[in-house]
Amino acid sequence: MAGNKLDIKQKVKIKNRKASHEYEFIEKFVAGVSLKGSEIKSIRMQKVSLADAFCVFIGDELIIRSMHIAPYEMGGFNNHIAKADRKLLLNRKELTKLDKKVKENGYTIIPTQLFINDRGLAKIEVALCRGKKLFDKRNDLKNKDQSRELSRIKM
Repeated sequence: MAGNKLDIKQKVKIKNRKASHEYEFIEKFVAGVSLKGSEIKSIRMQKVSLADAFCVFIGDELIIRSMHIAPYEMGGFNNHIAKADRKLLLNRKELTKLDKKVKENGYTIIPTQLFINDRGLAKIEVALCRGKKLFDKRNDLKNKDQSRELSRIKM
């Protein structure tokens, strides 16, 4: 039983690949997530999508929207809603810092990855970011291709 738990913790690491292409990360934070029992079970089975997810402030709380957690297969009638809003848990100091930056023009908060820490708790890494322009995206792809070619030549 204990061996199984360790394996699950190490395997769960869901990334938002689209985010690094669309946004320039300025600062990253690790936040806890307020979840129901069936939600954490689905996360452990890696049935989560962060592709369209984003964070907003409602009052003084940070909420993640559009994060899809598939309903738990064995959940029955007590199952959760797949795209429900979920509260992110951060320190007050971090929340005020993020709130000030988001109120400035051009900044947003995007989840970059979801993982389970060593204590078995689900955590989300969120990034304060700014949208990239088209020429920035092209430049990043060009640099990535050049580094790939250099690594092939060195081998």
